Amino acid sequence: MTDLFFDFDGTIADSEIGIVKSIKYSVSKMGLPELSADQYRKFIGPALITSIKKYYPQLSAEDVTRALQYYQEYYHSEGIFQLTIYPGILAELTALNDAGYTLHIASAKPEPMINEISKHFELGQYFAGEFGATSDERTRVTKTAVLKYALEKANANPQQSVMIGDRDTDMLGGYHNQVKTLGVTYGFGDVPELIGAHASEIVDKPEQIQAGVSRLVG
Repeated sequence: MTDLFFDFDGTIADSEIGIVKSIKYSVSKMGLPELSADQYRKFIGPALITSIKKYYPQLSAEDVTRALQYYQEYYHSEGIFQLTIYPGILAELTALNDAGYTLHIASAKPEPMINEISKHFELGQYFAGEFGATSDERTRVTKTAVLKYALEKANANPQQSVMIGDRDTDMLGGYHNQVKTLGVTYGFGDVPELIGAHASEIVDKPEQIQAGVSRLVG
């Protein structure tokens, strides 16, 4: 049996509005310099704490914690549901389930947020497992760590699994766990980014995911 692990932001849903508004709220509350639109988009996918440290390296550990808290303040109240499920993805998830694959979410979002979003958008019917970062976004934050945890919890064989996502972090998460990877370009990453992170296969649309998986697992 093949287990498929789906990233969430940029793979299942376009969550740019809620995430960017939450970041801007945090930046404003902290009195930090504004970033460019492209830099804000780069926050989507990787662990939030990683991006905060990257773009604001001058912040102390205490300031990083405060920035995270401001982000979560807005995200929990408004940003969490400010997203759109990609057209075609639900039909593809249904087709993959019908074909006998076991589907899971593996996201760098805190796991309770994934559970809340899944419940709100009625996604539970498609996924056998929903795995994410720890609530404090500090101890299980990289996609490598999340996927390792997801593989263990799902009792999945890495050689019989595929990680599906739109960013280099998703591809590296699979690569470091000896899991084949399927990159998608309809999200927030592009072909050079995905190839540079060892993507095994790349597709351009949700409707091409099953064909891409088939090429990887036979």
